[in-house]
Amino acid sequence: MKLSLEGLKDEKKWVTEGYELPHFNIDRMRQETLETPEWIHFGGGNIFRAFPAYICQKLLNDGIQKTGIIVAEGFDYEIIEKIYDRYNNLSILATLQPDGNIEKAIISSVAEALCMDTGNTQHWSRLINIFQAPSLKIASFTITEKGYSLTDQEQQYTKEVLHDFEQGPDQVRSYMGKLTALCYERFKTGELPLTLISMDNCSHNGTKLKAAVLLIAEKWVESGRVDFRFLEYVKHKITYPWTMIDKITPRPAKEVEEHLLATGLEDIGVCTTSRNTYCAPFVNAEEPQYLVIEDDFAAERPKLEKEGVIFTTKETVDQVEKMKVCTCLNPLHTALAIFGCLLGYEKISDEMQDQELKKLVYKLGYEEGLPVVHNPGIIKPEHFLEEVLTKRLPNPFIPDTPQRIACDTSLKLSIRFGETIKAYLRKESKPSLTIIPLVLAGWCRYLMGIDDSGNPFALSPDPALASLTPMFRDIKLGMESDVHSRLQQLLSREDIFGLNLYEAGLGEQVEGYFIEMTKGTHAVYNTLVKYLGQE
Repeated sequence: MKLSLEGLKDEKKWVTEGYELPHFNIDRMRQETLETPEWIHFGGGNIFRAFPAYICQKLLNDGIQKTGIIVAEGFDYEIIEKIYDRYNNLSILATLQPDGNIEKAIISSVAEALCMDTGNTQHWSRLINIFQAPSLKIASFTITEKGYSLTDQEQQYTKEVLHDFEQGPDQVRSYMGKLTALCYERFKTGELPLTLISMDNCSHNGTKLKAAVLLIAEKWVESGRVDFRFLEYVKHKITYPWTMIDKITPRPAKEVEEHLLATGLEDIGVCTTSRNTYCAPFVNAEEPQYLVIEDDFAAERPKLEKEGVIFTTKETVDQVEKMKVCTCLNPLHTALAIFGCLLGYEKISDEMQDQELKKLVYKLGYEEGLPVVHNPGIIKPEHFLEEVLTKRLPNPFIPDTPQRIACDTSLKLSIRFGETIKAYLRKESKPSLTIIPLVLAGWCRYLMGIDDSGNPFALSPDPALASLTPMFRDIKLGMESDVHSRLQQLLSREDIFGLNLYEAGLGEQVEGYFIEMTKGTHAVYNTLVKYLGQE
């Protein structure tokens, strides 16, 4: 069997091997999408195919929607060639059940795949055409939090952004510059409304997206590069709803590839692009998923609620997002990532078999997280946390690694831990916390690049590593050193932790835990045992 439009014609063979097939005419859907596009998505990675594209597929299957989804990739153009073009825009969603069963679905809702590349005249012209279409309702995004940033680590505008400020919409180079240029094409067509939906896992994502678009529009208006009314258009004719998205989609696993090959599938190998994107024509993912969207649409919105999407108020989205990102999931993931790297684990699920690490995340969630959670009403925090701890993190068939989760940790700590610390500070002058300081000390210990057995290991990619790792270069296991002068530089950084940990009354506590974790080999694990106590 081959993953192609031609290969799908032998439906009986696919069904026999347990694949869920589309229940709509793919050719007709693609033609209707070409003529009247309604939904374009930016970011062609795993989460897109496992979640938004599958939602669209189910709407098509049920006859609720006639048009499919268009994907545009703006970071790694090779993904379009190697994962979309090569397989006729089809992909496979492999849902990994806790009992080891793999549910397989052919995702065929992607009508078109484009490069967000101004140098690719054909693709860029098509993107302009899509944004000029009156039928277009939404543009959604899964481009990571970095995709919305206009500045570098030093908070200076990047060269691409400065170029876009100066040159205007006809010569854009940055991601947000290209998006704003496409919005300008829509403005020139008749000031048509549009909803831009960030589905990225970051706090107040809609506000981040709006801020980037508005700033670029302001610069262009100030320099006379665009019609002065464009600024009012992006403020009032475009909406930027907040969202909370949750679904774990690890990098493609060898075990899943082997399972698919065993069903008779051919030519589905994992590949790596020149930009080091690890990708495959299949996505492996967990079953639980949540998408909560602020009901703020510039025009008619797709009927996504028919497939489990929750529309609600901005305030409720904020509460759900804080529940997940600040207490009930993301902090637990980061804790496991840090200590998993230090203790030599390669799977998150294996860490959940370690009684100390299990105690760590249970205490982090129940004892230090839930007490400051505001119940959003639409999802009960206790039920969400229980699902995370008993079903999601321990699932041995989710091939997620601490090394992947540890990426960009410096960008995550202020939200995943800083917000919780602030919540405690609103109730008491000095928080009585143990687990959060332990995790932050663990991250400092992680930055040494030496595991708990004394062996060097590769730190996961993080934009702050170049400035942080020199602080730990001369600290050796088992040797006394001036820890305070080193850590003070880091623990007082509000840009990383969201607040000065010394002013919060936690800096010295983190220092103490760090000193204990550097006493020698196995000191990290011994420190966990000491402070976690009995369940």
